[in-house]
Amino acid sequence: MPYQYARTRWVALRLAAALAVVGLVAGCVSREENSAAQEAPADVALSELTDVTLQIRDQKGGTEALLSAANALDGLPYQVAFSTFTSGPPQIEAATAGKIDFAITGNTPPIFGAASNAKVKVVSAYDGGGFGDQILVHADSPIQSVGELRGKSIAVAKGSSAHGHTLVQLDRAGLGPSDVKLVFLQPADALTAFTQRRVDVWAVWDPYTAQAETDLDVRSIAHATGVTNGAGFGVASAAALADPKRNTALSDLLVRYAKAIRWAHDNPDEWAKSYGESVGLDPEVAALAQGRSLRLPTALSDGLIGSEQELADLFAKSGQIASAPDFARWVDRRYDAALAPLYFDRG
Repeated sequence: MPYQYARTRWVALRLAAALAVVGLVAGCVSREENSAAQEAPADVALSELTDVTLQIRDQKGGTEALLSAANALDGLPYQVAFSTFTSGPPQIEAATAGKIDFAITGNTPPIFGAASNAKVKVVSAYDGGGFGDQILVHADSPIQSVGELRGKSIAVAKGSSAHGHTLVQLDRAGLGPSDVKLVFLQPADALTAFTQRRVDVWAVWDPYTAQAETDLDVRSIAHATGVTNGAGFGVASAAALADPKRNTALSDLLVRYAKAIRWAHDNPDEWAKSYGESVGLDPEVAALAQGRSLRLPTALSDGLIGSEQELADLFAKSGQIASAPDFARWVDRRYDAALAPLYFDRG
């Protein structure tokens, strides 16, 4: 496909990226110790939340789009305000800075947050399967496997799930970051670098993967399924969790979000159409991305937290963070009882 045509098809995603002014990732800031256990305040009546506005940091086509499509924002006893970023690390930074109350990210941004003592807690989990988190090369590239990436340049968003996936794949192939050239770019810039062949490889997630598979002549040499946990996490600011009203509002919002996911799971065509319209994607791209990468509510289990610890250890081993945090100390299971009836297994 000619580059100019492919570039036109990507306008919507590039515009989404332009909405974000990406600051320092959470792994680059120093925070006071925040890993101590935090007691949940008592719930308040929903009728007392009329003066509450939850600040939600979102990604295009993410939390707000799903809640709206499922009509889950109807009848809210509080207000919500959404702002958009292109990836998870700036969301963690915003929560630590007290600018937002909650965000849903991939599996790697919370590790960077924990490594920098960010003032956040992981409060919910979502199984994404890892199907859309892939490592792409051009179809005519001689590269056939991750083991052949020595000396190659890889475009990836720093601190994103794709960053973690790349490290795991390199480690499994007996390689490390020093054996390749990691080029840290947000998706819109990575797209340009990849299509112009200024980098050899692009590590990215859906819907960017689905868009590339549809519009560009690419091959996938690796995907995260069965390699990383493929999870997403709900991350709340410590300040919001300590406030009785915002804590209660978050509990209600998380239940609404879990129900919205169930609606999307049960109505895939309707959700794909709505998702495509919200992001500006062609229907087939939207259906591909959401058909395989819809994140389903799941428990913050010891096994899941253990897999995050393994990823954190690998980040430290590879020199991507200074030291591995005890990830479990950044997990708060206060909403488990409310969410447990809405958990379901992928497949």
